[in-house]
Amino acid sequence: MQSPLQRRAKQADTPGRQRRFIFLLLDQFTMLAFAGAIEPLRIANYLLGREAYQWKLAGEGGIEAVCSNGAAFKLDMGLEEITRDDTVLVCGGVDVQDATTKPVLNWLRREARRGISIGGLCTGAYTVARAGLLDGKRATIHWENQDSFLEEFEDVKLTKSVFVMDGNRMSTAGGTASIDLMLKIIAADHGEDIANTVADQLIYSSIRTDQDTQRLSIPTRIGVRHPKLSQVIQKMEANIEDPISPAQLATDVGMSTRQLERLFRRYLNRSPKRYYMELRLSKARNLLMQTDMSVINVALACGFASPSHFSKCYRAHYQTTPYRERGTQGGGPTTRLSV
Repeated sequence: MQSPLQRRAKQADTPGRQRRFIFLLLDQFTMLAFAGAIEPLRIANYLLGREAYQWKLAGEGGIEAVCSNGAAFKLDMGLEEITRDDTVLVCGGVDVQDATTKPVLNWLRREARRGISIGGLCTGAYTVARAGLLDGKRATIHWENQDSFLEEFEDVKLTKSVFVMDGNRMSTAGGTASIDLMLKIIAADHGEDIANTVADQLIYSSIRTDQDTQRLSIPTRIGVRHPKLSQVIQKMEANIEDPISPAQLATDVGMSTRQLERLFRRYLNRSPKRYYMELRLSKARNLLMQTDMSVINVALACGFASPSHFSKCYRAHYQTTPYRERGTQGGGPTTRLSV
């Protein structure tokens, strides 16, 4: 017996329409991003009373893929040729650089030449970009990976959106952003009512669009709702490579340096200079861990003119040197920092 939701969904459906997704599961992919993409398809099929969506799990070797929480998934296929009407979604996670192998890149490029739609979920956008398939396109990736992505892929128009659809290329920021992307696709295929009903089944009450950003607002993040403090922090975050002096920051928001100092001490228990330094060091750590940039280039990208000063500040904050953080002594004698 059909539920009222199923009857309503069937009435709004366009009969005969079917679509297949190929989920390319990279090693150590994120389960949440993957589940957030596949579950809306399953629920849509349930509501429509037919197999409007099909999917297959693919991966290098074609046997098994293990996600970052240790769960293993049996694969339906390896890196085989698929049909032109298929949509490939690359599911990334931790250590995506290592998981982005030559066979994976070659397969994506080959399928892209045949005109297939390709997207990246979570850090899967890195793999799609590495294949050269996001050049000139708008894209997004998890906020933690944005700094390294910007450094490596200058031809990609990176945004801070929850998800992005640009032509036949898609990307999501990770986590629950996959749900938003799939609801957008379901709405385009079967109408807003179906997509909204799928969201209701998921208890997903706040459907986001590609205009929504992935990170919380500055006041929410820092737990303080002070407009001038938020303005200053926004300026700091936008000027990591070329830091602005506290005096100039104070002038920009219409207060004295002393007032700015008091504001930071009161709400954040640190000076503006200290807070700014922590932002720069945080970006430096991301670049060290996620890219193969030389340590001196990381220092320059984070506003440190002196390599020795960068090393000293980094060690004081993280109790280790930039080189030990990365776990390598690379960079050569001309770029090696003091340790």
